[in-house]
Amino acid sequence: MRLLHLGDLHIGKSLGDFDLLEDQKYILQQILALIKEKAVDAAMLAGDIYDRPVPSEGAVRLLDFFLQGLAELGTKVFIISGNHDSDERLNFGSRFFADRGIYIASKYQGELYHKRLEDADGAVNFYLLPFVKASQVRHFHPEAEITSYDQAVKVVLAQTDFNLQERNVLLAHQFVAGRSLLPELAGSESVASQMVGLTEQVGTDNFDAFDYVALGHIHRAQQLERETVRYAGSPLKYSLSECHDTKSVPVIDLGAKGQVRVELVPLRPRRDLRHLTGRLEQLLRRENVEETDDYIYVTLTDEEPQDNAMNIIQNYYPNTVKLDYRNSHTMSMGQADALEAAEVRSFDELLGSFYQLVYGQEISAEERSVLRKIGVKAGVADETD
Repeated sequence: MRLLHLGDLHIGKSLGDFDLLEDQKYILQQILALIKEKAVDAAMLAGDIYDRPVPSEGAVRLLDFFLQGLAELGTKVFIISGNHDSDERLNFGSRFFADRGIYIASKYQGELYHKRLEDADGAVNFYLLPFVKASQVRHFHPEAEITSYDQAVKVVLAQTDFNLQERNVLLAHQFVAGRSLLPELAGSESVASQMVGLTEQVGTDNFDAFDYVALGHIHRAQQLERETVRYAGSPLKYSLSECHDTKSVPVIDLGAKGQVRVELVPLRPRRDLRHLTGRLEQLLRRENVEETDDYIYVTLTDEEPQDNAMNIIQNYYPNTVKLDYRNSHTMSMGQADALEAAEVRSFDELLGSFYQLVYGQEISAEERSVLRKIGVKAGVADETD
């Protein structure tokens, strides 16, 4: 059976003031062509399908276009929600879609969503775990001791009787870390810092029963511990720190039990994302200017601010996303700002701001208490902070 793994589409996302729907449609068309060329049997979409809980009309139309294309190809589709998705909205029509081979698990209901497919080598069991918080799992399993996301995932998996003689595939949208290393962030994710991430980390040892684990949440493509536990990464570059990345999509061949081959197929964006650095006068020299519609970040190294610099740059590079300065003054200011922020904001305030940014809601007293205990243990907070 041949599978294709996608993660973090973030349909409807913008880059600065630029709407990316055309770019996203371009890359999704490329993926549809790849699925047809490679004769892919099933596509796995590992969460953060939309960029926001209430997607725009254009974003909804684009997902409809993509799903229609997959259905026309006869490709089975497995979809889970991510932390950016509204589980209710993503779940709309799921029973109808299932009749067309599109299987959606947008909300944890006390057990893993399971779908069984067959090929010449026997059964392939697909298990779908949408983004879950520890509190959601405690709701269904109040008897279990759950103080972290890792424990929550352990409890979820323990409720399922896996047939280890058959091939098992898992889709999950969590902050998964290796036994000794954290995943490498791309910079455009809404995930915890290392300080807060202690409660969010899920260990790869949870997934030993699976022949392939399709992860979403981290935007940089990478494997964790073994080749078959991996983040596909986002199909487009969504932050400056990704400008040197090569985006790809994993195509997975499941042979007989124990035979798995992963091929990373590069993706070609409609517009690339690039970073230009230098003095304004240098960047605008005739020999340095090129005609392009790529998205551009500009960092000026001039010691003094240049009048109307953004408008001047956009005359040469119309898709300039952002302009900033890096010089002796901004570097010293950046260090001072970071120190000031750490001094004037309490640990609880930082927790509350982070939680509001990631989840769009206030942190509960219970979750705040758990994070505070971990902060104290890690030495980044004290009992009276």
